[in-house]
Amino acid sequence: MQASRLLSILLKLQTQGRLSAAALAEAFEVSVRTIYRDIDALSAAGVPIYADKGRHGGFALRDGYHTRLTGLDRPEAQSLFLSGVPFAADQLGLGGALDSTRLKLLAALPEAARQEAEKVASRFHLDPVAWYQGPDEQGLLPELAAAVWLQRGVEMRYDSWKGLVERDVAPLGLVLKGGLWYFVAATEERARTYRVASIVALTVQDSPAPPPPAGFELKRYWEAFARDFEARMQAASAVVRARPAGLRELARQSHAIARAVAAAQPPDAEGWQRLRIPIESVEAAVGQLLRLGPDVEALEPPELRTALRQAVLNLNGLYGE
Repeated sequence: MQASRLLSILLKLQTQGRLSAAALAEAFEVSVRTIYRDIDALSAAGVPIYADKGRHGGFALRDGYHTRLTGLDRPEAQSLFLSGVPFAADQLGLGGALDSTRLKLLAALPEAARQEAEKVASRFHLDPVAWYQGPDEQGLLPELAAAVWLQRGVEMRYDSWKGLVERDVAPLGLVLKGGLWYFVAATEERARTYRVASIVALTVQDSPAPPPPAGFELKRYWEAFARDFEARMQAASAVVRARPAGLRELARQSHAIARAVAAAQPPDAEGWQRLRIPIESVEAAVGQLLRLGPDVEALEPPELRTALRQAVLNLNGLYGE
């Protein structure tokens, strides 16, 4: 374990430059004291690491030093063909480059490691698009990727829920979520999220974009955004009762509803179980519950029961004799 961590510390310093003991301790989930011992061990092994004291100090490698470690252990070789999603690379316009990179990496591996990597490629396939869905049209994605990479400002026309809007933004990153691409960009020093398929037109500017907001990290931003989005989409709730078949169908609708199903009250004498489920709105819940038929009955709020009753009357007027 220590040998692996020493190697990782060395590679992290080589790729990221000066890092504090606290930052290294957080990255490797060990104590600061352990990091100091690891640095001493690397120095004793001849690795030219020096320390700068002070508020902005830390550990760094001497200028010009680069490790030439190229060996991959078995799990690393196995993960070689899972490190990039071909679907994403193709949409970004990098499919050919990914294939070329894989061939070069395979050629550089020892025979045993190459066999492990090729085994993974033949037995695992990643398909990020949900059932019954097709990938969004992503004709502008390569241009956006170039703007993100080169840090160029973007002028775009965006089809939002309010209608077409014009935006001048500074690119911060691209995220692939459930087969859909999202563009994260800053406007007025605030990060916002745009669905790439809703971008109608764009122009990449020649001038550099403003720097990202202080402390911005794409991974951390997206995790917070996703949590907030799901919370907003399930801000309301409804009380329902359901038979076993209805509970099974409810649990398949979302992770949050599955948790509610797990916490449902014990069945009554007729086999119904009562539970509170999250909903986006009364309008959305009507369609959601109608699909489940007579195995789920809405009890609260009253306006949901009224809306369901009206929907059933409308259907009866359409299909009834």
